[in-house]
Amino acid sequence: MTKVLFKNARIVNRGQITEGDLLTEASRIKKMAPVIDHAGQSEEIDCKGMFLLPGIIDDQVHFREPGLTHKANIATESRAAAAGGVTSFMEMPNTKPSATTQELLQDKYDIAAATSTVNYSFYMGASNDNLEEVLKTDGENVCGVKVFMGSSTGNMLVDNYNTLDSLYSKVPLLITTHCEDEQTIRKNLAKAQEEYGDDIPVSMHPVIRNDEACLLSSSLAAGLAKKHGTRLHILHISTADEIKLFRNDIPLEEKNITAELCVHHLFFDASYYDTLGAKVKCNPAIKSGEHREALLKALKEGYFDVIATDHAPHTMEEKNNSYMSSPSGLPLIQHSLTMMMDFYHRGELNMEFIVEKMCHSPARLFRIQERGYLDEGMYADIVLLDASKEWEVSSSNVYYKCGWTPLEGMTFNSKVISTMCNGEWVYKDEKLTGLRAASRLKFKAP
Repeated sequence: MTKVLFKNARIVNRGQITEGDLLTEASRIKKMAPVIDHAGQSEEIDCKGMFLLPGIIDDQVHFREPGLTHKANIATESRAAAAGGVTSFMEMPNTKPSATTQELLQDKYDIAAATSTVNYSFYMGASNDNLEEVLKTDGENVCGVKVFMGSSTGNMLVDNYNTLDSLYSKVPLLITTHCEDEQTIRKNLAKAQEEYGDDIPVSMHPVIRNDEACLLSSSLAAGLAKKHGTRLHILHISTADEIKLFRNDIPLEEKNITAELCVHHLFFDASYYDTLGAKVKCNPAIKSGEHREALLKALKEGYFDVIATDHAPHTMEEKNNSYMSSPSGLPLIQHSLTMMMDFYHRGELNMEFIVEKMCHSPARLFRIQERGYLDEGMYADIVLLDASKEWEVSSSNVYYKCGWTPLEGMTFNSKVISTMCNGEWVYKDEKLTGLRAASRLKFKAP
């Protein structure tokens, strides 16, 4: 039976940082105390000066399997997740074929059971004509239902108002949405094509997919949720305008409408199109510095409930195409904690807050059973983080199947040293162990 004793750690949990020891046994956290004497009975890890965190829960990733595995697959991207301290992920349905039937959804669970390194769940996908299938979804075993109210990778746009109204009125599970107004985007694209022809610069992306498109769609989603009392989670908010749709004056558990903020909308702004081009092309678009500053301020003030990645890999060959042919999406899951720690080192966010938004709140919002905290009896999903280790991101230390990252060449001052999933080392001493320790996430019934 595996027993690991973390000694002298700075344990970050439930809004506090405490110096002490933590003991795991089998798949669980056995004991936490200022000092635990377990000499010779367990593997001991000296954590002096380092942070011990709950495993990160990423509520929005695209691992591209089945059907798009030249970009990524569950095996490769779950290993990258482990290297970044992510021990649980929730993956989107816009694969090929899309997960819009119970059978196709189960196929993804079967793949993950055989290949995933870390814990997993998959969204049921909504379309314009599959409401009966959506209503069969088991809320104790599936994280939620995904509705694309704006087009993105894959052809899953739900743009029929009556269909949307039925989904919001009848689905008891959490609905998550990608919100961009399609008519606004098409109008803006037509204007760009008139001006630039086939040579639209990537810097036009936030003009084509602008703040108006985001607000129109997010407002529609919020309005439908209020009308029907739906639990709604709006993904990857990218504009200052949308902040007004959310509340910061009630506890998370009392919110019917919640919001996700992604690391790239905090870390990058429109100025990066000049240097990184399509490497930072994503939907919704990364927008101006004014929007970025407003998002950070709203995050600090409690308007956003979770921080995630929208990890969405494409090959470099695909990204090097012209604006119209280059797909949207960034590979980020290995570096999300590293990116957020940049805000810690700048004095913008403290460790307790980062853990709240990346670990605790996702567990609470999705009602995940027995994860998201460093509590006795919880599953041992644990990250050891050195917040004083300088390192440079390069293609040689990237685990994504696509082999690249928009962060290449950047230097950071925090590094994930080891990651434990269900009490097993999946990443140790800055190396993947090759172990697969994944479990299917379980949820409290809606």
